[in-house]
Amino acid sequence: MVREIIGVAPIEEKLRENRLRWFGHVYRRPGDAIVKRADRIALGSNATGRGRHKLTLDAVVRKDLSLIGLCEQGALDRAQWRKWIHVADPK
Repeated sequence: MVREIIGVAPIEEKLRENRLRWFGHVYRRPGDAIVKRADRIALGSNATGRGRHKLTLDAVVRKDLSLIGLCEQGALDRAQWRKWIHVADPK
């Protein structure tokens, strides 16, 4: 209700937009870039605590992509990618 009055998009959609914008930035980087190499590092098997495992950034981005119906290769065209992931504020 308050968001509609002041004209702000839902926070979940804005967070998804930011995650996908970062994903597109990293995806377009060369394969030897630091951020891509860090993304490929295999984490060791640590002892886990109780409860559900935390989602990785990769899993959340894959979920976001499937939710809005995009594929990874769409990130190669920066201008089109920004149009697809942009969440406009309601007017």
